[in-house]
Amino acid sequence: MIPIKHLMHINSPVEDVFSALSSLEKMKKWYTTKIEGIFSKDEVVTFEFVNLATFKFKVIHFEQNKSIHIECVDSEWENIGHVMKYDLDENNGKTRVRYSYEGFEEMDDAYANMNYSSGKYLESLRQFCQTGIGEAFGSVTYRA
Repeated sequence: MIPIKHLMHINSPVEDVFSALSSLEKMKKWYTTKIEGIFSKDEVVTFEFVNLATFKFKVIHFEQNKSIHIECVDSEWENIGHVMKYDLDENNGKTRVRYSYEGFEEMDDAYANMNYSSGKYLESLRQFCQTGIGEAFGSVTYRA
């Protein structure tokens, strides 16, 4: 397997970043405006990207203010079984985010697309945490 990995820092407390990753209302501000479910271990969260795709992820690891790992359990794309991980810690007064997306067998177009999209949404997360304004898919601030 070939993981996608990103490392970034957000100038916000760990608790605020974790809240942005685990609160549906906050995720609607930086990820996609259509989300349903509960962020809790073994629960399923549905992310809808209108006119593009719908993904269902099961929460497989949830540690308050430290990490959230989710596994794709239903998708129109070939990513069932893929796992997204958000691991957080404090580093020099900022929140360090270690993100990985696991499940790709080769660096093909799907890998390249997900790598770009992951980076774009991580930057949206950073902007939301630092300014209160993100670029969620479907929002007025979203750049296509």
